[in-house]
Amino acid sequence: MYVAYVVVAVLFALILAGSGRGKLVREKRVTETITGLGVPLSWFVPLALLEIAAAVGLLAGIFYRPLGIAAGIGAVLYFVGAVIAHLRAKDTKGTVAPGVMLLFSAAPVVLGFLSL
Repeated sequence: MYVAYVVVAVLFALILAGSGRGKLVREKRVTETITGLGVPLSWFVPLALLEIAAAVGLLAGIFYRPLGIAAGIGAVLYFVGAVIAHLRAKDTKGTVAPGVMLLFSAAPVVLGFLSL
């Protein structure tokens, strides 16, 4: 299970870092999507930092699993919030991407526990 955790943690960390970067540099597509949900621009940096912190935590979890598990739980909560934001904005089609990310974010948590 350790190898599976490492693979999932590295891949998901790259995805999270890329998503965080998109918010930090305010890529047009990201900005339009998130502001369309009613999220103010002032939240972009904190949201990006949460994603980057989760990415770093997942990578640190390779060496200290409890930290990776905690980072995975944080990512799960982050994407629960993203799904809720889409549903509140009545953007049901937009829930697909954060919903998939929510499911994927559970993988390092499960694998982390299994590889303790």
